[in-house]
This record gives sequence, C-alpha cells and structure tokens, in this order.
Amino acid sequence: MASQTHPTGTGGSWIVVVSAGVAAGLQVWKLPPALPYLRHDLSLSLVQAGTLLGIVQLAGMLGGLAVSLLAELIGERRCLSGGLVLLFLGSAGGGFAWSAAPLLASRAVEGAGFILVAVTGPGLIRRVAPPGRFTTAMGFWGAYQGISTFAGLVVGALVLQVVPWRVWWWGMAVVALAPLPWVLARVPSDEAGGVRGAANALTRIGRTVRAPAPWTAGLVFACYTLPWMAVVGFLPTIYRDGGMTGSWPGVLSAVVGAANAVGSIATAALMKRGLPSNSLLVPAFTLMAATSLLAFAVDWHGLPAGTTWQFVCVVAFSLTGGAIPATLLRMIGGLTPAGGSAPATMGLIQQLFNAGSFIGPTVAAWLATRTGGWHSTWWITCACTAAGIALSLRLGSGAGSESATSTAVPRRGR
Repeated sequence: MASQTHPTGTGGSWIVVVSAGVAAGLQVWKLPPALPYLRHDLSLSLVQAGTLLGIVQLAGMLGGLAVSLLAELIGERRCLSGGLVLLFLGSAGGGFAWSAAPLLASRAVEGAGFILVAVTGPGLIRRVAPPGRFTTAMGFWGAYQGISTFAGLVVGALVLQVVPWRVWWWGMAVVALAPLPWVLARVPSDEAGGVRGAANALTRIGRTVRAPAPWTAGLVFACYTLPWMAVVGFLPTIYRDGGMTGSWPGVLSAVVGAANAVGSIATAALMKRGLPSNSLLVPAFTLMAATSLLAFAVDWHGLPAGTTWQFVCVVAFSLTGGAIPATLLRMIGGLTPAGGSAPATMGLIQQLFNAGSFIGPTVAAWLATRTGGWHSTWWITCACTAAGIALSLRLGSGAGSESATSTAVPRRGR
C-alpha cells in the first residue's frame, strides 16, 4: 500500500525537476523552427517532416510501463538522470545526420530519454515538493511543455537565422545535459528495490494496468495532445506557407506555446484556491473545439485583420488546452488503485499521451496533403475534443481530491 508523502528534498528541489522537464521538452520543440531548413537540406517530404515531429514520442508510446518498472527497480532519480544523458547523445548524434533515416534514429534515442524524464518527473515532484507547494509544483510540471515550446520556438527562430541547423542541434545537446549536476546535487537519492523487489513491483504495476481509471485518463490526455501537437507542431510551417517570412513564424508560434504554459499554471492556481479539478476538463475541451473551429474553418485571409484574428483563436486554443495537463497531473494520486503503482499510472498515461503526440503531426500532414491546405485541421481537433469530453465524463469525481494527491509514489517492496 502507498504511504503518506514525506518530502525529502530541499524547498527548491521540485524546481530542479521541472527544469529537467523543460530541458527534455526543448529537444521536442527544437525541431519545428528547423523544419524548413531540414526539408531543404535533407530533401524531406511533408509527411516525413510530420513523422520526424512525432518520432520522438515513439519510445514513450511503446515504453511508458517499462520505464515505470525500471523506476520501481533502480529509482526515479537514476531514470531521470539517464534520460538527460540519452537526450544529450541523441541530439549530439542528430547533428551529424546526412539523411532522413539517421536523423529519425537520433530522434528515437531522444524519445527514449524524453520518456525517462516524463514518467519519473511527477513522482519525484510528489516526493520532494512541500505539501503547501504540491499543487503549484504540479502546475509548473504541467506547463513544462508550454515553457519549452515558447523557448524552443523563439530561440530557434532567432538562432537559425544565423547558424546552420546542425549547430542548433549540438547546442541543444548541451542544454539537455545542463540540469544533470543540479539533479544529482539537489534531488534526494533513490531507495531502489533491486531485483528482489521485481515481483512486488510487477504486482503493483499489474494491479494498476487492470484498473480502468488510468486508461481513461491516458485516453483523455491523448485527446488533448493529439490535436495540440497537430496544430502547434506545424504552426511555423503553416505561417511560412501563408507567406510569412523571417523569424515571425517561430516567434508567433512560441507565443502560442507560452499561452499553453500560462493556462496550466493558472489552472493550478485556481485548483489551489479550491476549484474542483474534475470540473475543468469538459469546459477546456469545449473551448479547444470552438477556438480551433474558428481558427481553421473560417477563411480569414479575405477579412480585415484576418491573420491577427486567426492568431488570437490559436492562442485561445492553446491557452484553454493548458488546463488539461494541469488537471490530469493533479488527479494522478486518485487515479492509482489501492496497492497500485503511481509510476505505472504515470507510465500508462504517458504512453497514451505520446501516442497522441506521435499520431497528431502525421495525420495533420496527411490531411493537409490530401485536402490541399491546412483548413482541414479542425477535423482533427474537433473529433479529438469530442472524444475527450466523452471520456472525461467517465473519470470518477473523487480522482482529483486533495486527499488523493497526498498519496505518495508507492515505495518499493521490502
């Protein structure tokens, strides 16, 4: 059974974990501003570019539960540290790619590192965050993708004006490794169960996998991340296809990513003030559907200031979507069944989350190719948000309670 949370880090240890998440997220979002250069240099098709956007999610789509078992056996800090090393190796190796195939392989290595960080980050925050800061810490963790999106797109748009994409890749390899010394210094050491704890860990993971709530929450997460990645991942390309030049496509796309982070952090603040987390999912999905419909179904180019209004709609789409990761991460304690494994809950959710992130850009590129433009993107966003609403209604009302979130990541078998 799970024990109560007893934070063992210093007051700022959770900030170190979030910084590791941002460093990992930057490896995902270094790609969109570089896509035009990669397509020219490596002769990539639009669908290959979409696959390149999604391939980093492949390891997470396939190995989330495996990472949760690894975390149970060797410890979450070791997993997170290993993930940062893999991100460094993948990015450094990708800078030497001469065609699509080795670049895809390097992105797969980065994906393995990303899933190690993404699965273990929430558990480490749960372990080290002071009780009064837990909701805030989880809100910032839910925002790490938006923060990394903003930083990756803005910096990438500016840097790629003056240096080749390979230099950008090698620089980002250094960024991936930068949090490691602070993780080792500030995050408490693991209490790993070793091989003798494998049977108990497998039992906890099996109990978690058989429970319906983690699957439902993971599918809800996928219904959010699939359309969000489909839109934001290709946003610089959409703006360039529309005739925008210079660094503006990257900068405007970065603002959209930042809006997602703002939405996540603001949602955490609202929940800390007592707003029930289970009341947020359906409104967030509804607003995502409405704003994406306005952004892509309407022909803004023929209207006064049409591009500006379309941009406002996309910002609103990302802002309201930010409520979803913050809410679901806040609910993880209550989604884990009695005697189950919180890392396994996060691993399962992350697998489905990454499945959505992998599929979204590829489907968006395929639709754009088939229909002759990005106007059909709302088909994806509205279909996914409708499914997200239906699934959200199935999540238990008690999943996001304060008592649930005090449940610690279960300790390994003794």
